[in-house]
This record gives sequence, C-alpha cells and structure tokens, in this order.
Amino acid sequence: MDRFKPYRDQLDALEKAGRKRRLLIPAGSDFSSNDYLGLSRSPYLKDVAQTAIADGIAHGSGGSRLLGGNHPEHEALEAFAADHYGAEASLFFGSGFAANTALFATLPQTGDLVLYDELIHASVHDGMKLGRASFQAFPHNDCDVLEQKIRAWRASGGTGMIWIAAESLYSMDGDRAPLADLARIADTHDAMLLIDEAHAVGVFGEGGIGLSGDIGSQENVIILRTCGKALGGEGGLLTMPKLLREFFINRARPFIFSTAPSPLTAHLAQHAISYVADHPALQTRLADHMALARSCLAGLSLGDHQDSQIFPVILGEDRVAVTVATTLQGQGFDVRAIRPPTVPAGTARLRISLTLNVTQEDIRNLAAGLHEALALAEAA
Repeated sequence: MDRFKPYRDQLDALEKAGRKRRLLIPAGSDFSSNDYLGLSRSPYLKDVAQTAIADGIAHGSGGSRLLGGNHPEHEALEAFAADHYGAEASLFFGSGFAANTALFATLPQTGDLVLYDELIHASVHDGMKLGRASFQAFPHNDCDVLEQKIRAWRASGGTGMIWIAAESLYSMDGDRAPLADLARIADTHDAMLLIDEAHAVGVFGEGGIGLSGDIGSQENVIILRTCGKALGGEGGLLTMPKLLREFFINRARPFIFSTAPSPLTAHLAQHAISYVADHPALQTRLADHMALARSCLAGLSLGDHQDSQIFPVILGEDRVAVTVATTLQGQGFDVRAIRPPTVPAGTARLRISLTLNVTQEDIRNLAAGLHEALALAEAA
C-alpha cells in the first residue's frame, strides 16, 4: 500500500496547475519581503541585541507566560505599546498569525456573529473555525453590504455581539480599508471592530502607529500590529481594553499553552517601535519609493492598488505569473508569483513589495525588466 498516495496526488495536481509552492532562498534586489523599512538587518537593532545579551537578557523564555515564562521584557513591551498606540492594554504573541488566531478563537462567543472582509488573512479564518461564533464574509471594502448583513442578522433574531473584521492595508492588493466608515458602522450597531494593521504599522501614521489613528483608542476596537514586517523582528501585539487582556490570559489557548516569545525578541520589538517613531525620515524615504514606482509601473494592471508600498501586477494566469517572476529572478530581482488560493482564481500576480533594502535605481531597473518580461510573455 502506498500510504502517501493521497499527498502525492495532491502535490501532482498542484504541479500540473502551476500552483505548487517551493521554498526559495532570497537572492537579488529585495522586491518580495515585508521588511518595508529595512530594519531586519538594522545596525542599531543589532547593537541593541548585543548589549541586551551582554546584560543578561535571556534569549529563551523557558515556558508559557503563566508557567515561569513571563519576563520583565514582555511586561515592558506591552506597557510601552499600550501607551504608544493609545490603548488601555496590549498583549504580546509569538507571531501575528498566532495573535489573530487567538483573537478570533477566544473573544467572539456562542450566539455572536463575525462579519469579515472577504480578503481577510488566513489566520482569521483559522481562528474563526476554532471559535464559537457564527461568521459571514462581506464583499471587499463594501460597507453597504456589511450594514445590510448586520440589519438582516438582527431582524432574524440575532442578539449577540457583532464583530467586524478588516485589514487596514491588504497585503496582496495594496489597497486600504475604509476605516472611518467601519468605525462608524461599529459605533452605530454597538459592534466590536477588529483591525489588522500588519502591513501598515511602521509605514503609515504618526510615529508609525498605522492607518487607524485615533480609532485605535476606542473601547470597541482591537488592533493587531506585527513586530515583524516594518519593525524588522517578529511577534504580534494586540491592543485592547484591560478587561479583554485579562480574558485572553485566562481563556486564549494559543496564549496559555504556548511557550512565550523570547524576552530578547520583546526587548528588540520595543526598541524598534521607538526607533521608527524617532526616525520619520524612514517613512519619507519609503514614500519616495512609492511615488517612483507608481510612475514607473503606470499602464500596468495594478488592481485597486492605492497609496501603499505593495504593488500587485495582475497577470491572471498562474503559469504566466510564474514565468514572468522566474525571468525577473534571473535578472537579479527577487520578485515572487502569487497564485490561488492565496488570491482569487484568475488573479495570479506578481506582488512587488517596496522596501528600503533597494534604491531608486533598483526600482527603475526592475520596471524596465518587468516591461520587457511582460512583452516576451505576451509574444510567447
């Protein structure tokens, strides 16, 4: 008996469809990572890490936060983050994925309804499946349909809490959520608003707080901000009311039963948040990259891309996206093809991510190479 046949068949099907994933070591000019501010190799954070280790900060936590793994660095980061982001409290997780999964598995209760943007991150889907509440998607950024669903659910007898979930900046399309409208709807219907700022933190907002601004200080708002991506490290921070932080500590299984993140990681995250706030020139430099890329990529199919560091070049067919990405990689540009199910069928694309790891000359060269590769693909 071939016990692995079901897995082999699925992998073969992915290969035939042009959707089989492979791990690649980054090579060439960085147009694929989420290291938006170039902090993952920051000399400043390297010095912070070396000093911290020399001063005796542990590189491992030793256990869950409730069983000996709670360190001063965790508490310091959470207090600092709550103050910096204008919230009552915050809680640190090992990753943004873990934080999102814990959030949606823990807070919405039986009899509640989660209404989520159809393009919400996979971690939210996993959390909802583990949770107790019902959940429904609404069309991307469509506040009218969202409100219709709220009214229909109430009219059908729904009496529980409504939770509205969206990303402030969508990672595959580079477009923004209508946060002000979502906050208004949440207030009008006495709902909770859950905002994933993963791709906006550090890049936008005064001090790098993201796109939510003052919305994040409201009692009915919970925000996820990753410490990876623009902050250059790892981990995820949820900001929220103090009462809900206590509920997480007592009820969130991914928090209770997981070894705590490294104290060193927490220490670095606090310094990264502070560094970004103290160096607004980082945001200015990235904004200059965005403006140049908009000019260089004009005329290409960029979907609903708005003012962001993420440029989706929509190519449609999976194999075309892979072929063009492979051509660019051969020219020294680290550009990746994104295919279903990560994006909707028929919208395979190149996801061009702008970071401070590249220069403006790199951007011009990429644009020239991309136009050439697309012409070759069309002629083939």
